[in-house]
Amino acid sequence: MSASLHRPAATRPTTDLMRRTSLAAGILYLITFVSIPTLGLYRPVRDDAGFVLGAGSTGGLMAGALSEVVVALAGIGTAVVLFPVVRRQSETAAIGFVASRTLEASLILVGVISLLTVVTLRQDVAGGPGADPAALVTAGHTLTAVYAWTFLLGQSLMPVFNALCLATVMYRSGLVPRVIPAVGLVGAPLLLASDVAIFFGAYPQGSPAAALAALPIAVWEFSLGVWLTVKGFRPAPVLTGAPRPAQGSPELSHA
Repeated sequence: MSASLHRPAATRPTTDLMRRTSLAAGILYLITFVSIPTLGLYRPVRDDAGFVLGAGSTGGLMAGALSEVVVALAGIGTAVVLFPVVRRQSETAAIGFVASRTLEASLILVGVISLLTVVTLRQDVAGGPGADPAALVTAGHTLTAVYAWTFLLGQSLMPVFNALCLATVMYRSGLVPRVIPAVGLVGAPLLLASDVAIFFGAYPQGSPAAALAALPIAVWEFSLGVWLTVKGFRPAPVLTGAPRPAQGSPELSHA
């Protein structure tokens, strides 16, 4: 009788911790969607060769750059927050998730730096004595090309590996309804194929085909964020069991 009375008190701290973890992860996942408006905010610098020479406002570009910095930090945050939970199911997947998220954030920041450099050229070089408009336009094109490639490798390719690591764990553990990670597992190879096609010039970034290929991964990440924020983790053995030891560890060798 006393054991049954003490059990809720023993398990409540773990339950509360997991709810806080799921809430933090869910909110961070939702924050990663704040950069969606950059598709429009960056249009002037992408489409107007004269932007670096002083045409148009820089307000949209600066707002887009700030939102992408937030996304990069939130992306790392999702990996850090979920690492202890994912590690309970698979340490390899947990490390892979953190690594791919970190690489994604790094590439996002490189892209942001390239566009902010366009702003610096515009403010400090264009219009100054001895400025070469043709050279500035070439530099602007180069920097926007850097952004395009970092976007492909960072915000398009890295989510493939994010999904393969995290969705696999979520599907096997049952921490969320399996339909959610299933969308990610289906979308990962689809987005990978699209990225390869873009890489070899089959169609451009931003085309309808590219947008369609990216949709399942977007649905997976958004639905995961909503579920973790509103519902939290579902009851699963992985939440109460100890982290699985790595292969070759003393725990396995003495089992």
